[in-house]
Amino acid sequence: MPDKAHIFNFVEGEMLLIDKPLNWTSFDVVNLLRSFIRKQYGIKKLKVGHAGTLDPLATGLLIICTGKLTKKIDEYQGMDKTYVGSMKMGVSTPSYDGETEPDAHFDTSHLTNETLIETSKQFVGSIEQVPPIYSAIKIHGKRAFEHARKKENVVLKSRKVQIDTFDLYHIDLPNINFSVTCSKGTYIRSLVHDFGKSLDNGAYLTDLRRTAIGKYTVSNAYTLDEFKQKVLEQTKSVTE
Repeated sequence: MPDKAHIFNFVEGEMLLIDKPLNWTSFDVVNLLRSFIRKQYGIKKLKVGHAGTLDPLATGLLIICTGKLTKKIDEYQGMDKTYVGSMKMGVSTPSYDGETEPDAHFDTSHLTNETLIETSKQFVGSIEQVPPIYSAIKIHGKRAFEHARKKENVVLKSRKVQIDTFDLYHIDLPNINFSVTCSKGTYIRSLVHDFGKSLDNGAYLTDLRRTAIGKYTVSNAYTLDEFKQKVLEQTKSVTE
């Protein structure tokens, strides 16, 4: 759990572990924390950034850096990430998750646990992956998802990523629970989509939680409410 004795110094720099809630963007979290910290400490300007985006429909660990420690964002961003999640077989969506409605359905009656597990092994190692068109990657100055939502043609280049583990630990078709450890830049939505395609089937991500970034784990992270409470306690003790 977070160190309750630690005294924050946001201008000199803090590295915060935050458990991002569902339906928040990573930038929503950054903006809330920046505004809240500035108000509570009377700071006019404060640098705040995150080390690795989580989709709005994902939860879990965000590393947030403030002040002088924002210089270390690239270092944290380069660390391996660990996720647990769920996918639904037999259905695909344009966004590769539940943000968009299904665009195709497939029969899953022929799929066996053995086939699924053997196929998952093909994705371990260095692989080529195309990011989802519903992503925050910039194309001609606009986010890819902005083009996609307007039904504009979106072409994204493939990239090499490293998948260290891809374990299907509970199979109850059409639903599968899995865990992944991977390099930075990996899209778990694309991994799930490509897994479905490799079986001549479909799959989309139904749930995702980031549990670790390098040695840092979500079990040691603040919820937003816990963080705000910690700050309020510290600012109150200073004024008393």
